[in-house]
Amino acid sequence: MKGKIGLIVGLGAGYVLGTRAGRERYEQIRTQWLKVWNLDPVQQQVAKVQDFAKSQAAAVPGAVFHGAVKVVKAVSGSGTPGQKLDSAIDATKDAVEEVQDAAEDTADAVKNTADAAKKKSGSNGSAKNTTGKSGS
Repeated sequence: MKGKIGLIVGLGAGYVLGTRAGRERYEQIRTQWLKVWNLDPVQQQVAKVQDFAKSQAAAVPGAVFHGAVKVVKAVSGSGTPGQKLDSAIDATKDAVEEVQDAAEDTADAVKNTADAAKKKSGSNGSAKNTTGKSGS
């Protein structure tokens, strides 16, 4: 899906930047794009994506921060240097697991959101089967 979107964006950008019609055609394209961009259904989807990104953006950095705090507390605690080292190693292992869990949760949430969007849009993949050739 990323490849298709990238291709479309690339073709559109290439056309706009490479058009020989000049500024007038560029302004026509820009006006049409802004009309589409400002449609309510498009803006609803944009808002959903922004809300999702905001909710997921803090998950991994938050886990990293909490893990770093645990390691610092383990190192600055009481005990012999060997005990502090063992405590720091254990805290680091726990922090790594928490960061990994947060990253996996974020990846799962992204995948679930993408799957839900595909189902909602009615994408059935039938366009992939067409080759453009007739009678082979």
